[in-house]
Amino acid sequence: MILILKRLTVLGLALLLAGCGGGSGGNGGGGGDSGSDSGGEPLRVGLIPNENPKEVEAQYQPLEDYLNEELGREVELSVPTTYNAVVEAMVSDKLDLAYFGGLTYVQARQRADVHPLFTEVNPRTGTTKYRSVIIVPADSDVESVEDLEGEDFAFGSVSSTSGSLYPSIMLDAAGIDYRKDLGEVIYTGGHDTTAQAVANGRVAAGGLEDRILYNLQDEGIIEKDAVKVIEESEPIEGYPWVVRDALSSKDEQAITDAFLSIEDPKLLDLLRAEDYEKVKASDYDYAEKQARKLDLIAENQ
Repeated sequence: MILILKRLTVLGLALLLAGCGGGSGGNGGGGGDSGSDSGGEPLRVGLIPNENPKEVEAQYQPLEDYLNEELGREVELSVPTTYNAVVEAMVSDKLDLAYFGGLTYVQARQRADVHPLFTEVNPRTGTTKYRSVIIVPADSDVESVEDLEGEDFAFGSVSSTSGSLYPSIMLDAAGIDYRKDLGEVIYTGGHDTTAQAVANGRVAAGGLEDRILYNLQDEGIIEKDAVKVIEESEPIEGYPWVVRDALSSKDEQAITDAFLSIEDPKLLDLLRAEDYEKVKASDYDYAEKQARKLDLIAENQ
């Protein structure tokens, strides 16, 4: 049985958002002319809610203020309640710039002309990369992913890269098909809620982003001795900031310059970033290949 759960709790702290579907616009270049196409309109920015949406929005408010000043135009930042809502907003031309996970980006590029610009260098890893981990309660008898056949499992959002796609990849590598070989499967909606579901014994195991797990432990929200990691993925390319191809090259360059020139340590700390580096569409081709294999992108997209 597959259940979609509401969040188990509203966290009181803003944690890492680093943090789990047209034509393909992954060519890496803006499709607009050399002048701004803003026409005085606000820059519409959307963020995936990989943790509590209200906490994410509060965390990124200083970025909105910074972009307002750097770009010299109004910026409207929003955090919808689901990952898919951000994809749909970009597909419907209701966003100009979006902070996606790898999976939501490759889902979006099937249906809209978009391309990635950059991602953050994370202070915890010192690179743009991070990992997905599978965790179990600390007192669990489960020692390996192979032991999870028939057990209850928690994913984050179905569209989360490290909360859905990569846990499914790790299960698949162990001979377990997440679609039919587990017990009860729940989608919690966020990494924080997945960690809690495992820590309190609601499920036998769960998959989430490693950086978010460690931040939850550092903040004391998840006790360090409450869960244990039994598997970690290969390095995953960071969350891309993605724009519509139709955005003018001038606007695209202004956005890129604004991010790559952030020097305020307080702002960088709030963004959980050490720096920003450019990325390209091909950096996410592996995620798309695996998502197709695991039915996380529809075959007709």
